[in-house]
Amino acid sequence: MSSRATGPAVPDGQYVGYRTMSARLAGHVFTGVWLLYLVAPVVDLITEHYSAPYRWGGVALIVAFSAIYLFAVPNWAYFRWYAVPAVAALAALAIVACLLYGGVGASTLWIFVSSSSGLLIVNRRWAVYAVLASGVLYTIFCLTGHVGSEDFLVNLLPTVLVGLGMIGLRRQFQLTAELAQAREEVAELAASEERLRLSRDLHDLTGQSLSMITLKSELAAKLLRRLPDGGDRDRALAQAEEVAAVSRQTLHDIREAISGYRRPTLAVEVITARTALESAGITMHDDAELTLLSGTFDPDVEAALAWCLREAATNVIRHSGGRNCHVSLARRAARLCLEVRDDGSGPAACPGEAGPDAGPVRGGTGLRGMSERLSALGGHLQVRPSGRGFQLTASVPEDVADLDSRQRRGATVAQ
Repeated sequence: MSSRATGPAVPDGQYVGYRTMSARLAGHVFTGVWLLYLVAPVVDLITEHYSAPYRWGGVALIVAFSAIYLFAVPNWAYFRWYAVPAVAALAALAIVACLLYGGVGASTLWIFVSSSSGLLIVNRRWAVYAVLASGVLYTIFCLTGHVGSEDFLVNLLPTVLVGLGMIGLRRQFQLTAELAQAREEVAELAASEERLRLSRDLHDLTGQSLSMITLKSELAAKLLRRLPDGGDRDRALAQAEEVAAVSRQTLHDIREAISGYRRPTLAVEVITARTALESAGITMHDDAELTLLSGTFDPDVEAALAWCLREAATNVIRHSGGRNCHVSLARRAARLCLEVRDDGSGPAACPGEAGPDAGPVRGGTGLRGMSERLSALGGHLQVRPSGRGFQLTASVPEDVADLDSRQRRGATVAQ
């Protein structure tokens, strides 16, 4: 998710977590407040006439339980690896407390075990199982510990309902984070469309005017050359030629800027392709490398691969008839390879499209255009059957795609 979040995010990137240290501190304080329910068992252990080992053993169990709970629960959005061990440790301490001390105080620990299970365990099915198991163990130890029926019923509902509520809370955080991610993608698409609109408007508004200025300046220079020689004529001729040169350079710069605006990137095309595929009822399974590698290699290579991704997604929507589309970007055999694979009806759904060794493409211009773009960079395009569907592979040499090596070669040529 957002890179503005402090602290390491969970591996699946679904949760934002706490954005500031003050928010993390507030999370610890909110969690610690609920541990005040364990003050009563501690007071009972200290005030009643128990032996020292019995008394301080019980206090140690509660302190250890509270420390693990206070560490694990507020940090639920980070370091997912500790979730199951933390829940297991809390359950083990609760079992030991119930076996050695029994009573209402020890049974109360299962409320905290249930709530931590619902919040820490990522898989919702297993989280529900853990919450129900906490309720079952609470019932067993209440029966074996001779807990009164009134106290048993008072804590039974919180033990189950708090855990289920924590599952819902975690799901709510997940949906909020997914909504924020969707908004970021929509904003990025809107920004891309706005850049394209600006580039078109810039070309339409200035291209023709600058071309006219260039032509008029060149015409004025030709007319000036027909006049008799003189200082004023030479100065006017020089000014007219300078105006023409400036106009030509400005027109060139504007065209370069427009081409830069229109140059697609993999990060944008992944979002566009996902939206288009989902609109067609096709699920897109994309590799994280598509976004992570965007902007890290030569812009011309990325633009070519981005055009290939756009055209391939269009072909999947129009011709495949599949339900899933897998997109990946990887470095293999000194080449940077973009693969788009669907699970559609196979080659019969793409008439006229060539395989890797079939020579020129005979069908539409889409594949031919992709092949030409890649050929200009020393790459090539392969289209072949893949299981039930079709697979398109666009590859370029890794030394061409590497931005640093391209820059070094350019500097060497310039020298």
